[in-house]
Amino acid sequence: MTLAVAHEAAPAQDAGGRRRAGAGRTVLSGVGAGLSAGILALVLGLAALVVVVPRLLGGVPLTVLSGSMEPGLPVGSLAVVLPVDPQEVRVGDVVTYLPNPGDPTAVTHRVTAIAHHQDGGRTFTTQGDANAAPDAPVSEEQVRARLAYAVPLLGYVNDALNGEERSVAVYVVAGALLVWASRLWRRAWQDRRRSRESSGPGGGAVLGSR
Repeated sequence: MTLAVAHEAAPAQDAGGRRRAGAGRTVLSGVGAGLSAGILALVLGLAALVVVVPRLLGGVPLTVLSGSMEPGLPVGSLAVVLPVDPQEVRVGDVVTYLPNPGDPTAVTHRVTAIAHHQDGGRTFTTQGDANAAPDAPVSEEQVRARLAYAVPLLGYVNDALNGEERSVAVYVVAGALLVWASRLWRRAWQDRRRSRESSGPGGGAVLGSR
């Protein structure tokens, strides 16, 4: 009895093609899921910076309307300021103050000098980083807050959506991206399962007798 080995070439090639196609779909699905996760993380992070952190810390989000603090605070930036005790303000801090009594328009500039008075009070000299001259001296009563952090461009979003509208918009966008990412992850899992099912043995050596 002689053992002969016969190869079924075509089925093996077909199985190899299916495996390559399945692997390609898996890679693309994985890339899509990764991008979705990254976008979702970015949106949630921005939502935390714009809404959650200021509320937790008692801060106020302000929109930078002029270029007096460029390049550190370009126009359109979102500046989050936190209430501060004027006694804690130091030279180099960026503070928000009200230059005119009864006018709610605030100015956010850097403290360049502090004058101490005999009565224990202090006067602050402030100046915009991009300005050639300092501002008029500022009293302790005029200082309202100190800059905590700033995010470029988000000031425009802050202007477009105020109060409850901003919070609702953030949650809606985050929820939509979460649903989108979940669908892509589910699709990637289904593609991987189909790839495993279609990548079984593709035919090989067949033992026969003569």
